[in-house]
Amino acid sequence: VQLVESGGGVVQPGGSLRLSCAASGFTFRRYAMSWYRQALGKERELVAVIISGGSATDYADSVKGRFTISRDNVKSTVDLQMNSLKPEDTAVYYCHVVVFSSEYWGQGTQVTVAS
Repeated sequence: VQLVESGGGVVQPGGSLRLSCAASGFTFRRYAMSWYRQALGKERELVAVIISGGSATDYADSVKGRFTISRDNVKSTVDLQMNSLKPEDTAVYYCHVVVFSSEYWGQGTQVTVAS
């Protein structure tokens, strides 16, 4: 299993970024996918999850209405569209999947929201 994130960067408050995770090594369309984040000095937290078919999603309260998770089961990618970014969204963002009871993480991509 391999998960490779991209799309992080530095953005001003109120701005937008789109993260993407390219997955390989498993049957992508069969598994729920998640995005987590970890801010400096804090625990890793779940940001968003999308079920295998893509018809249901869930979000942390702190990002509801601002972030949107989506997936492409043909390309084996899962994206996180982040709008109205706030300084408190600054963190390393990780793609995550559980396959046969084993957890897999990407290497993470840094998102910094600062003026």
